[in-house]
Amino acid sequence: MNPGNIIMLNGTSSSGKSSILRALQEMMDEPYLDAGIDKFLWMLPRRYINEPTYWQQVYPYEWPQPEQMVIRAAPLGRRLMAGMHQAIAALARAGNHVVADHVLAEPEWVWQCAALFADLPAWLVHITCPLAVLEERERARQDRTLGQARAQFHLVHAHAICDLEVDTSLRDVHTCAEMIKQHVLTGPPPMAFKKLITKQ
Repeated sequence: MNPGNIIMLNGTSSSGKSSILRALQEMMDEPYLDAGIDKFLWMLPRRYINEPTYWQQVYPYEWPQPEQMVIRAAPLGRRLMAGMHQAIAALARAGNHVVADHVLAEPEWVWQCAALFADLPAWLVHITCPLAVLEERERARQDRTLGQARAQFHLVHAHAICDLEVDTSLRDVHTCAEMIKQHVLTGPPPMAFKKLITKQ
């Protein structure tokens, strides 16, 4: 059995990842499973999402200085993301196509994905946007803790290797999704995860 494709959409909060994911699912002829970060976070008991004391065990927020948020995965969050990466690889090895939005802010997550996906048809797509635009979107959404985008901004693309980059401040969701579709279906074979595995 041939493995399925993996499209990993990596970007900060409010960059447009989830909207692009949904657009890709609609425009791809074959079904692509949504195995993104929120799907795995919502596997947790609801108290871990809704109650700050429990959320601190997953992905705690800290403010060492006013208006300077720091986000680091806690042990439970690291275990959950390690499982997510293995699940995505297993789905693809069973022949399923997968699209997943992610925030690759932790170096270990990058290396886990590289180790698991390097020998699969897996594309790493960076979803980018200027910080000022991200913060404006974050304020407008009113469903995010203010400061997430800034805290993630310099971490999420720190390794700078990707198969494709799309800037959601320059193109609408449908256009970005179409660019990704065409790159996956007709572009060069994916190389980002293969290159990342050699950097470990």
